[in-house]
Amino acid sequence: MQSVRKFCLEKLAPYADDIDKNNAFPGMREYWKAMGDMGLLGITAPVEEGGTGLGYLDHVIVMEEMSRVSAAIALSYGAHSNLCVNQLVRHANRQQKDKYMPKLLSGEHVGALAMSEPNAGSDVVSMKLRATKSGDHYVLNGNKFWITNGPDADVLIVYAKTDPGAHQKGITAFIVEKGMAGFSTAQKLEKLGMRGSNTCELVFEDCKVPEENMLGPLNKGVYVMMSGLDLERLVLAAGPVGIMQAVLDNAIPYMHVREAFGQKIGHFQLMQGKMADMYTRLSSCRQYLYNVARACDRGHFSAKDCAGVILYCAENATQVALDGIQCLGKNQRNHSYTFLDNPAPLPFPVA
Repeated sequence: MQSVRKFCLEKLAPYADDIDKNNAFPGMREYWKAMGDMGLLGITAPVEEGGTGLGYLDHVIVMEEMSRVSAAIALSYGAHSNLCVNQLVRHANRQQKDKYMPKLLSGEHVGALAMSEPNAGSDVVSMKLRATKSGDHYVLNGNKFWITNGPDADVLIVYAKTDPGAHQKGITAFIVEKGMAGFSTAQKLEKLGMRGSNTCELVFEDCKVPEENMLGPLNKGVYVMMSGLDLERLVLAAGPVGIMQAVLDNAIPYMHVREAFGQKIGHFQLMQGKMADMYTRLSSCRQYLYNVARACDRGHFSAKDCAGVILYCAENATQVALDGIQCLGKNQRNHSYTFLDNPAPLPFPVA
């Protein structure tokens, strides 16, 4: 964990504020290659597939530490390493793995997954993107929306209706490459949060995808999708934990230097109560997350806990962030306090 923390502080922290302000990460490709050199992009992929061969506890720790520095870039990392790479590990054939995995694991390529549409999010059966068989190709027509890494992705796993009348039994997954004729991206979305984690709409206009790019069996896309959903929720739950740690990294040192009414505000009982609440929420979420990850590494998968941990962590992160705003007051965006720009391990007691 310390090596990942050091990596994020050196390679990401100096740019995190500008990434958020500008909704852009000009050094993304270099950062991706650095992650590839660290073995982070295929952290749970088997060694024989070119991955690092570690477990999901390791994956969530990396996600947490990266989110502690930049939740936006950590989200992009999760979309690449978990939503894209792990789908290929589970369902790609040998030819597909040999073609796509090396560059995704080295960081030369960026990966994404495209499921959501303008009118189909969690209700995936309502997707409208059509894939029609034509010779040795499938022709895709329609749109995808809210696609993390969409503007940057070289390789995308895309779900489409191959048999619209069969509802959930008529969806198929395809591997789509940047540059395929008929495939384009619309404008990057200007979001309130997670800025710098590039998100956009995908447009398919008679996009010809070779039949050999089908991921998994025909009309079994829902199985492909759901087979990784629990682990995707688990890994993404680490993002809120990293955010909570970042709030404490910023708020607690501030309360030990900010003075009001002749004393440090951290000495007021109300503020000590907030510190205690934030610390307790973070600790309980982190332990829940780590315990679920350990169980998954032992082969004990619980759909309820994978869903529960992302719900619990997200709700608590919201409250911790609101408490952090109360602690920092008007200085929540005052970067004359260096620890707001460069989070470090807490040098002060929590309460």
